[in-house]
Amino acid sequence: MKKKDEFYPDWYEGIPSAKSYRTILKWGDMDQFKHPNKRLYQLMKEVFDMTDDDFREPQNMALEEVSFDVPSTLSPENIETFRNIVGEENVKTDDFSRLEVAYGKTMYDAFRLREKIVENLPGAVLRPRDKEDIRKIVEYCNDKRIAVYVFGAGSSVTRGVECMEGGVSLDMRVHMKRIISLNEKNQTVTVEPGIFGPDLEKALNNAPDLFQTNHAYTFGHFPQSFEYSSVGGWIVTRGAGQNSTYYGKIEDLVISQEYITPAGTVKTHEYPASATGPSIDQIMIGSEGTFGVLVSATLKIHRYQPENTRRFSFIFKNWKDAVDAVREVMQGEFGYPSVFRLSDPEETDIAMKLYGVEGTIIDKILTMRGYRAGEKCLLIGTTDGDADFTSLVKRKIQKVCRKYGAMNTTGFVTKSWEHGRYRDPFMREDLQDFGIIVDTLECSVNWEQLHHVHRSVRDYCKSRPRTVCMTHSSHFYPQGTNLYFIFIGKMGKEEFVEYHRGVLDAIQKSGAAMSHHHGIGKLFAPWLEGQLGTNLTDILAALKRHFDPNNIMNPGGTLGLDLPDSEKRFTKG
Repeated sequence: MKKKDEFYPDWYEGIPSAKSYRTILKWGDMDQFKHPNKRLYQLMKEVFDMTDDDFREPQNMALEEVSFDVPSTLSPENIETFRNIVGEENVKTDDFSRLEVAYGKTMYDAFRLREKIVENLPGAVLRPRDKEDIRKIVEYCNDKRIAVYVFGAGSSVTRGVECMEGGVSLDMRVHMKRIISLNEKNQTVTVEPGIFGPDLEKALNNAPDLFQTNHAYTFGHFPQSFEYSSVGGWIVTRGAGQNSTYYGKIEDLVISQEYITPAGTVKTHEYPASATGPSIDQIMIGSEGTFGVLVSATLKIHRYQPENTRRFSFIFKNWKDAVDAVREVMQGEFGYPSVFRLSDPEETDIAMKLYGVEGTIIDKILTMRGYRAGEKCLLIGTTDGDADFTSLVKRKIQKVCRKYGAMNTTGFVTKSWEHGRYRDPFMREDLQDFGIIVDTLECSVNWEQLHHVHRSVRDYCKSRPRTVCMTHSSHFYPQGTNLYFIFIGKMGKEEFVEYHRGVLDAIQKSGAAMSHHHGIGKLFAPWLEGQLGTNLTDILAALKRHFDPNNIMNPGGTLGLDLPDSEKRFTKG
């Protein structure tokens, strides 16, 4: 209950104009919000040395309608040709349409939109109706040397969709979002790349009614961007979902694909496995639009059995014990959990505030038993699949966690996390309205290097005073895991850019992979050759020359394939 005269910010809940800058920078639906709760608000004031007065008047809200004077580089003849290919109604050249597909959801994008910095736009946005439209577009653009970019849903955090060379952007959301077929015998579904996660999942869950199947199904891929991301985006960035420890990353879920490239159509075959040379599927997955345009994919699906899901959570006394426990679980060979998410001490303390655990009876018992703030670590998870399997895996996990001194905090904590699992990004705008940024970077590590990477990257993040750095692992393997860093601070655009680069330098210097599931895009590209080495980078360049000899596909630094040497960063460990 709010105390008399207690101040709490009047977070913005207006619905911006449909053509405003805020409409582009805002996460998710325009009428959906999640605000920092009172505990988190108090923490921000303490950490960032702010007072209630700092939260009375929001800063640049970006509510103005999009308007700029950036002429298209396309000729009238180009535009007329595109209208003939896709139809006049599917060619957009207005300011809002061009800017909407140019920026993703990086904090750098949000800064630019708030400051009305408009750059790297397509000359036109095309809405292809089918793969034949795309084939004609690619052929024409290759002939005329017009750059081609692809926009799926706009949730990129790597500047993956930015149109550095102008050209055209293919908006796949409008028409290319169909389910082509569902094959229950093979347990696969074939879809177009523009279909969003919730639409695919709803159709699979309701497969008995929609496709007359004997069972309901799930795809099992649930990234935090699930509600606002597309299948095509998942595939071309080599993404992962929150349940990937059990179901696998996207490269484990793709059976076959079809791409339109300047060198022709690439269509792979629908086999469960093969030994017919190097995998073309794995070459195309993660190519981020640099080789061609994904037009369809056949995916594995799984029985949908939510009644068998088992939830659990544990608190460990320290990070080392927690890491040892999850490694033993993953190497135990009794089956994998589905959701498996381990928070380090700083994230655990903040999670207790976010998910309403702080101050509860569970929190009091933890304190009494010596689980200290700044040291304790939270593990949450679920098991999915057959009922006997989920019970077995949960029971085995409990045994391992007890061995390492963990306290069972029940499935309540996991349920609280599930309730808000897709909602946390909505707080980005609230925070930035008052000058506070929140952004993420993630990497992949093996068990042997995990503690070194965690310590060295956090050391850099915390070297900036009054900065929050939360870390968790959320995708696990017998050989290692990922580390996902969330940093929060009060800073402007220029300071943010330098700090962000410093975090990427620290990741590379530590020896971790530069990305586990966000992809590389144009933002992380300067660091890629430093990780892969020149020989492996040359292989990617050779593939690029084969598929796209005129460099029309997503040019401008994606994957570092046409990045000048002067812009590459090599940070040795």
